[in-house]
Amino acid sequence: MSAPGVPFDQRDGWIWYDGAFVPWADAKLHVLSHGLHYASTVFEGERAYGGEIFKSIEHAERLRHSAELLDFTIPYSMTEIAAAKKATLEKNNLTEAYVRPVAWRGSETMGVAAQHNKVHLAIAVWEWPSYFDPEQRLKGLRLDLAEYRRPDPATIPCTAKAAGLYMICTISKHRAERRGFADAMMLDYRGFVAECTGANIFFVKDGVIHTPVADCFLNGITRKTVIELARRHGIEVVERHIKPEELATFTECFVTGTAAEVTPVGAIADWHFTPSGITHQLMDAYTAEVQPKKQAA
Repeated sequence: MSAPGVPFDQRDGWIWYDGAFVPWADAKLHVLSHGLHYASTVFEGERAYGGEIFKSIEHAERLRHSAELLDFTIPYSMTEIAAAKKATLEKNNLTEAYVRPVAWRGSETMGVAAQHNKVHLAIAVWEWPSYFDPEQRLKGLRLDLAEYRRPDPATIPCTAKAAGLYMICTISKHRAERRGFADAMMLDYRGFVAECTGANIFFVKDGVIHTPVADCFLNGITRKTVIELARRHGIEVVERHIKPEELATFTECFVTGTAAEVTPVGAIADWHFTPSGITHQLMDAYTAEVQPKKQAA
């Protein structure tokens, strides 16, 4: 595989594309593909640890659900998608990797309506050690407040992992990085705390974890895993609506996601937190959960 700094369209390796492996540089689509113009695209972010993709079937099920919410059907079963992801890892000789399945409507017709356009599925894998800068991650991330808010679920399919829903995330993360932050925390359409641009968020107060209700944003697979791990370790988790002014009352904060895993937060705007007990406990618990082979070794 190519070095991390190589542009993605110039890397070496193999991509699974509509049922066959193609050389990395040949995995192309037409510029008039519906998915590019009208956001009829869904995807997943997954990680492989020791050659095993964590919760592969669960991710495949969410991919299918996302496509159905966008009114198209992926022409492969869950077991076929899982097998294709595993085969792509092996074809590229990777055991520790990020896994990106993506499905989209093709270029048969151009316009808002595209009910008969072919649905494509591709799977790529690559090395991606850490979503955030390792030094920032050790200190705890600094987060900005995003300008845009997560929309009312009456206006978007908020439970889909759909490309179009990330437009305001990209804008918000760019703005945060230009201002010297690692990421941005988004509020929802009501003004409650929602999530970051690509990760769910958790807070700690008096030994209890508080996290926003996932009623207008993606209920992440890592989010659900961490909630389960916390409860397994006897830590109370409260899912509720959180007002921004409450952030001053929390002592710890962390974010979760496939790419972020469990990452401490040191500050959000002018609110400060100290990565400590519960955050570190869940970082270790998550590592043990996703890397059983490494832990056993």
